Amino acid sequence: MTESSTTQIRVWLVEDNEVFRRNVQRVINGLEEMVCDGSYDSAESTFAALQNNPAPDVILLDVQLPGIDGIAALSKFKEIIPDTRVIILTVFDDAAKIFRAVCAGASGYVLKASGTDKIGESIRQVMRGGAPMTPEVAKKVLDAFANSDLMPGTEGGDYGLTAREQEILRLLAEGLLKKEIADALSISVNTVSTHLRRVYDKLHVNTNTGAVAKALREGII
Repeated sequence: MTESSTTQIRVWLVEDNEVFRRNVQRVINGLEEMVCDGSYDSAESTFAALQNNPAPDVILLDVQLPGIDGIAALSKFKEIIPDTRVIILTVFDDAAKIFRAVCAGASGYVLKASGTDKIGESIRQVMRGGAPMTPEVAKKVLDAFANSDLMPGTEGGDYGLTAREQEILRLLAEGLLKKEIADALSISVNTVSTHLRRVYDKLHVNTNTGAVAKALREGII
């Protein structure tokens, strides 16, 4: 491995559509700061690869996979490689699957129809601490949480969130990045990060999407 490659973002792609997989891998490898050094057509083959290779920084994970599906694989990835960000690739045809991905802790969501260029930007966003989610996906997530048939139940706990913390959570749920939240609220990015750390502690979660999922599920926002 060259010295320059050590600073690159390592990406793995889990996608059973061979043509789409090759296109995405080619796009990622064409970006200076990234390398896609793992390309797999199933969750099972990815788990096998993890036994002999260091975990990547980011996994791009298709929802519709043969064998173990993307949502089940996501939960396993979060268990065995918790520091790896997982971005869901979806054709956006199933609100229930998107809902379950939110609850399982996905770091972001990319529509396949949005094009391969969008994937590179989404990877950059999650590495900066963001949670990329297009407005269409954000609306689908909100609709899913509003559907009582998809709700696993609410606890309705009082977590002592301040008005500002709730405001930041609402903006996160709309898909805004930390810098965009800071601009919207006329505060610094560091202040946003401080509020989020407090939110994590109060809600007993570790990620942006985990915080949003819990807040929406329990009616906090």
